[in-house]
Amino acid sequence: MKYWLKQIAIFSVIFLIMSFAVDTWRTKDIDRQALPALQGKTTTNEVIDLKALSFEQPVLVYFWGTWCPICSVVSPSINTISEYYPTYSVAMQSGNNETLQAYMNEQQYQFNVINDNNNRMAQSLGVQVTPLVMVISQGELVNFTTGYVSLFGLWWRMAWASW
Repeated sequence: MKYWLKQIAIFSVIFLIMSFAVDTWRTKDIDRQALPALQGKTTTNEVIDLKALSFEQPVLVYFWGTWCPICSVVSPSINTISEYYPTYSVAMQSGNNETLQAYMNEQQYQFNVINDNNNRMAQSLGVQVTPLVMVISQGELVNFTTGYVSLFGLWWRMAWASW
């Protein structure tokens, strides 16, 4: 039993190190010091300034696409957390507003969506992979991760930023 616990602990440490390294490599183009203006228009034509909103309370920003298979696994967790924290998603290359809104309705997602069909917002940040989850507080990027993230991981990131 002791042998297996040791093996699990070693594997866990290696997994965490590898996850951190992959995350760092995937987000190497994101400027962690100075975020650009993060403004966009939602599918309901509401103009949103994510950076300005983050001065009121931490904001979760979710870069995703309707075409992204991992996003289809992460989006339900984003939908759940959006009931408790300010959450805005940026849909990359996911069609026009009508197509995107039809997808949102079909999936029964309630989170706010900024349609970044031409990838301007994503490019201004250096986003190259989806899904990407960022937490912005006081105008600064305080946490981010790429790939799959669990509901617990989202809760933890938002709670950490709220302290």
